[in-house]
Amino acid sequence: MKRTNIFLAALACVLLALSLASCGAFSGQSNYLQTITLNVELVNGAAPSGVTSLEGMGGTIQLQAIGNYTDKKTVDLTNKVTYTVVVDPNNNLDGDGGVLLPPCQPPSCPVPSGPPYTSGTLEYDNTGLLTAVEPAKCTWENTDPSGSSPAWVIVGDYAVTVTFEGVTSQPLYIPIASAGGVVSTSNPNGNCGPSSSGG
Repeated sequence: MKRTNIFLAALACVLLALSLASCGAFSGQSNYLQTITLNVELVNGAAPSGVTSLEGMGGTIQLQAIGNYTDKKTVDLTNKVTYTVVVDPNNNLDGDGGVLLPPCQPPSCPVPSGPPYTSGTLEYDNTGLLTAVEPAKCTWENTDPSGSSPAWVIVGDYAVTVTFEGVTSQPLYIPIASAGGVVSTSNPNGNCGPSSSGG
């Protein structure tokens, strides 16, 4: 009789443990990363406003990666994520009709150090800092050069994503305005895109 009671007690403990484990009590992780939101934090050292472009030679964009966890908390993962930057395959041209160069990482950026370049225009590092480097480009096009005001469209940009613990962020698209745009009736100052500085 004692053996039956011990067996039933042990069986009840095993069933209870399995039940709790299925609820996550023994899974070892009750809070995990669900998504990562990638944002532009600063453009040339200031808070962004309006359309975000990488403006001016040597201009910078500081990205911010925010981890969203199952317990509803958010954590700044900017310096922990892995950055991936590629030429956007759907918008890959510069304002001159050429294909954008692949981006590069310091300390070798652009490659080579003088033209003709094999990579450059956008430099990125593991802190989420994007920098405009040679060769300078304008990836905005004015589709109404004879109008009263420019009609801007993006013809090229770089796509940025970040990854951490197997989770990848949404892509963030960065157009380039490190060179001037085409001077026309609607763009007499040769601005590059709809920005305050004009590139």
